[in-house]
Amino acid sequence: MSSNKKPKPHYLGHRRRIKDRFLKDGLQPFQDYEALELLLTYAIHQKDVKPIAKNLIARFKTFQGVLEAPIEELVKVDGVGEHSALLLKLTRACSDFYLKGKARKKDIISSPKDLLNYCRSSMAYLGDEQFKVIYLNSKNEIINEVVAQEGTVDQTAVYPRKIIERALKEKAVALIFVHNHPSGHPTPSAHDKNLTKTLMKAADPLGIKVHDHIIIGKNGYFSFKEEGLI
Repeated sequence: MSSNKKPKPHYLGHRRRIKDRFLKDGLQPFQDYEALELLLTYAIHQKDVKPIAKNLIARFKTFQGVLEAPIEELVKVDGVGEHSALLLKLTRACSDFYLKGKARKKDIISSPKDLLNYCRSSMAYLGDEQFKVIYLNSKNEIINEVVAQEGTVDQTAVYPRKIIERALKEKAVALIFVHNHPSGHPTPSAHDKNLTKTLMKAADPLGIKVHDHIIIGKNGYFSFKEEGLI
């Protein structure tokens, strides 16, 4: 008597194995497309997601590049619908949300790693230049962060008076400036150095300290404080 049962799709066993690998070792040993595979199993249930993951990497180059891609670009990849694209963007947003919350609970000056991790996660892959001001209280904890400028960042585009007025409103006693270089290289330009001096000069008479100016790039970061420029 013949059985009418259909064989289970081959990818079901693969899904189980990739989940078991994650439970055992975390994501560290995974290749970029394998991490995407694992994510996509929660959005695409009736299909082998490995080819989709590899197509995403082929188009956007890296795992980070996929998570940074706009939804309208993600859905152009064969097999990626709005539901899958939303999961990828949600994963990216959750990462920033977690790192931001972790940084806010710390004395940023004595443990700068959490702030740096958050800034690199949220800013390294931005397509446009962005200048943030992080306002700190007397315990060096984050009170607030404000995007002061988007687009070309130089001393004529960032307004020191507005930054200092916001510091007084927030009752901040210290500031950290963070901006990104979309080119990927964090080396400061002459504009970056002049802007830092201008902002420090505006803050100093009011007893507001500038702790650092951090430039974020895909290829690393530059800290004015670490390099002895502040």
